[in-house]
Amino acid sequence: MNIDRWSALILAPVAALAMSAANAQEFPSKSIRLISPFPPGGAVDLLGRTLAPPLSRAFGQVVMVENRPGGNTVIGAEAVMRAPADGHTLLLMAPSFTINPFVRSKLPFDPAQDFSGVTRIALVPMLIAVHPSLPAKELKDLVALARARPGQIMYGTASIVGQQRIAAETLKAAAGIDIVNVPYNGSAPAITAALGGHASMVLLNVSELAPYVTTGKLRAIAVTSAARSDVLKNVPTIAESGYPGVDVTNWFGAVARSATPRSTIQRLAAEIARALQLPEVSDVLTKLGLSPAPMSPEAFDAFLRAEMEKNGQIIRKMNVKAD
Repeated sequence: MNIDRWSALILAPVAALAMSAANAQEFPSKSIRLISPFPPGGAVDLLGRTLAPPLSRAFGQVVMVENRPGGNTVIGAEAVMRAPADGHTLLLMAPSFTINPFVRSKLPFDPAQDFSGVTRIALVPMLIAVHPSLPAKELKDLVALARARPGQIMYGTASIVGQQRIAAETLKAAAGIDIVNVPYNGSAPAITAALGGHASMVLLNVSELAPYVTTGKLRAIAVTSAARSDVLKNVPTIAESGYPGVDVTNWFGAVARSATPRSTIQRLAAEIARALQLPEVSDVLTKLGLSPAPMSPEAFDAFLRAEMEKNGQIIRKMNVKAD
């Protein structure tokens, strides 16, 4: 379904709500914060900063990105929970939001009860890349090397347990290999470790690794999605490389506190969908390897529930904890 149809689906409930003139005037009444639970420079941060200018124009209020990294995105989510439930503070989130309930014994919030979906925003493939010193040019080489050196190949990811870790664990199970995760607090430190050879392999969003692949500082092995990335069209998928059951795509979205008025959530979703259609946004996202993928709040809530169920099953098999 194209973005125009998604936008229509999102806009329809706005009209159906027929919110009062008083409510319409109440939001937004001040600046809007987009909380990024990752350090600056990563995909979520760039996504928020690309959306902020057109959203500022649409709302007539300043829309700003605020970075609150740490705790496998828990710190950022806590910041939203401490803010009023009025739609002026949103969490820009990634799959780790749906994974944390299964890897942490205690969370200061319930993702399913304390937050409401606003919209999914974008999809992005992930990329397996290696330091040039590693003697692997294709996935079959990497698998052979991992089998010869069980437990010795370290791969970096941007968080303790996120979609990148799930992609790696899915590959490990499919290929029967033993590679060891080294989690970092964000993409930038993971890339720095890979460039320095401290982690011989890295698994991050294709948009974050592409510049280092094109300059030869890292070697691309395979993308994790079902289709090749437009950013690195010559890099095969894991499925093309011999493991057709591996298909994991990263995604980003926005959530608000569950007590936020529905009319506010609907308007936020509608304006984000409109912004994603603007050339100034879509062109930037295309260059970053991100595909706009908005959803209505209702559809995004259903998507989040499905992701939690799926990730819960995977995490229980992995038997990992982030505490």
